[in-house]
Amino acid sequence: MIKVAINGYGRIGRNVLRALYERPELHAKMQVVAINDLGAAQMNAHLTQFDTTHGRFNQSVSVDQDDLVIGSDRIRMLSERDPTQLPWEQLSVDIVFECTGLFTDREAARQHISAGAKRVLVSAPGQHMDATVVYGINHTKLTDRDVIVSNASCTTNCLAPIAKPLHDSVGIEQG
Repeated sequence: MIKVAINGYGRIGRNVLRALYERPELHAKMQVVAINDLGAAQMNAHLTQFDTTHGRFNQSVSVDQDDLVIGSDRIRMLSERDPTQLPWEQLSVDIVFECTGLFTDREAARQHISAGAKRVLVSAPGQHMDATVVYGINHTKLTDRDVIVSNASCTTNCLAPIAKPLHDSVGIEQG
């Protein structure tokens, strides 16, 4: 089981969690062990359960002391500004989904590695990353050496899946 932590629980962080729970093939392989966000746990629970775009979450959501409880899963809620102070080593975190938009260069994202995480996936464009990946375009080129990875920009993720097959079949000369 891959142990996941989410740093930043805004729109992107909540969508990551939702995708992991709503896709059984992902939920069977990944366990969210912690969410770090400066917002109140009760507010985060409410925003998880009721989404203006995706509708109501398909699991029960509640808060019990320091945990967000989704179905029967307990997820530790943290509220730490400094990533080096996060308990990633203690929680045996395999990958941090960095969703704050604040730690988008290699050195900033590396703070999660210093705290004990094995890998970091930055949900925004990043500088000096081991790799920048657009799923469906170049995700198969990831190697074990790629520890801090950017998921590119939302524009790139929207355009690349359309532009690549066009370029491969008829070519794009400029743009």
